[in-house]
Amino acid sequence: MSKVTLFQLNDTHGYLEAHPELSWTPDGPALSILGGFARIAEVLNTARMEAPGSVLAFDNGDTFHGTPALALSRGEVAVPVLNALGLSAMTGHWDFAYGPLQTAHLAEMLTYPFLAANCHAVTEAGPHFQATTVCRADKLSIGVIGLAATILDKTMPPSFSEGLRFTDGIEEARAHAANLRAAGCDLIVVLSHLGLPQDCALAKAVDGLDVILSGHTHNRLEKPWVVNDTIIMQSGCHGSFLGRLDLTIGNGSITEYDHRLIPISTDIAEDPDVAELVAQAIAPVAGMRAQIVGTTDKILHRGTCLDAPMDDVLLAAIAQAADTRIAFSNGWRYGAPIPIGPVTLHDLWCIIPTAPPVETVDLTGAEIIAMMEDNLEATFACDPFNQRGGYVKRFCGLSFVVKLENPVGHRIEQAFGPDNDRLDPKTTYRAAFVTQQGVPARYGRNRRKTGVAAVAALMSWFGAKTQVRPGRIRIV
Repeated sequence: MSKVTLFQLNDTHGYLEAHPELSWTPDGPALSILGGFARIAEVLNTARMEAPGSVLAFDNGDTFHGTPALALSRGEVAVPVLNALGLSAMTGHWDFAYGPLQTAHLAEMLTYPFLAANCHAVTEAGPHFQATTVCRADKLSIGVIGLAATILDKTMPPSFSEGLRFTDGIEEARAHAANLRAAGCDLIVVLSHLGLPQDCALAKAVDGLDVILSGHTHNRLEKPWVVNDTIIMQSGCHGSFLGRLDLTIGNGSITEYDHRLIPISTDIAEDPDVAELVAQAIAPVAGMRAQIVGTTDKILHRGTCLDAPMDDVLLAAIAQAADTRIAFSNGWRYGAPIPIGPVTLHDLWCIIPTAPPVETVDLTGAEIIAMMEDNLEATFACDPFNQRGGYVKRFCGLSFVVKLENPVGHRIEQAFGPDNDRLDPKTTYRAAFVTQQGVPARYGRNRRKTGVAAVAALMSWFGAKTQVRPGRIRIV
């Protein structure tokens, strides 16, 4: 019998230090201070001292983007911190936000491989990423297959995947698992950024996968799911939790397992060396933290699927900047909550670290309904591999009554405009949006730039706080 411990870190989105994190109570949302790579390092160090040679740690990606320090350095300030954790491999998604060549450059800076078996170069300019790696733990060979986000060349800005093609990873996982078994691996682990629904589908489609470390959908699994004898775990987001899976292996299979979702609380001591590296990484944006731009009387978060207070604020700011009553943004999941009280410039950059420009577009009522139908399908598709959104597209100035169980293209039963009147399919409505992921290019006409970037729009809104009717979806 051999014993192996796997640690999982997923969807940290650039939060290198402790921060507020959302939890749900019978009375609604609440916040606690969680996270911080110095505390994560301490948890890993302790486990390695208790079981030398038996501990492996992995990163599921969404690591190099999401907070000002990382966005402004194109991910590079995080590299010394990550290397200090002693990780065995990672994969990615928003890690491609600076373009594939920068992703490849970041991968070269790491002391462990960046795996993406489902990433294929289609031009000479497209970089190549390693597909698998083999790790040793307690005399066992553990084959690891990396699967990057399949949506990178489908719903993300084109610059994320220039020269690359991404598949769902099923055929690659099947082939690499067979090859790794044939090469003598005792355990097959998939390091995935497909999302929990797709990882369940992957486990059903591919026999012989022992463990899937799942990322992308920010699920906090307090116990793993088991699908087709594959153990699937996912551990929240923002580095607020660390997943631990203890395995007992005998005769070439897992005989026992124990899982823990570890809150990275302030009760955990900080590794002093990693704490110093974090301090160095965030020092360039200290001025942003000192600049108060306004206040909030409610928790600003993105922890809900249909709409969220953080996005209500962003949409109000976009609409104000463009002088419209309707606005759209993407259903992003990233962004740690902002507590009641002062709001800083640093907070605004965490809301929308891409800092895209605000534009306007003319859309007919029919186009608005079609766009939202497409988005509802991308969020709630019965086929997990058609789920290509984050949360539902965010909007203000509109309301929809929907039946999620209806067939594709027929979920919206009623749609209302800015004056609470029925949305007229033939009427043209002027709407604001953030470039890249607000209104897809196939919808609308007369796109115009406002000359205002999203962060600047937020700063102006917090100074004036004009009221815009929040968008809502009512499920019936």
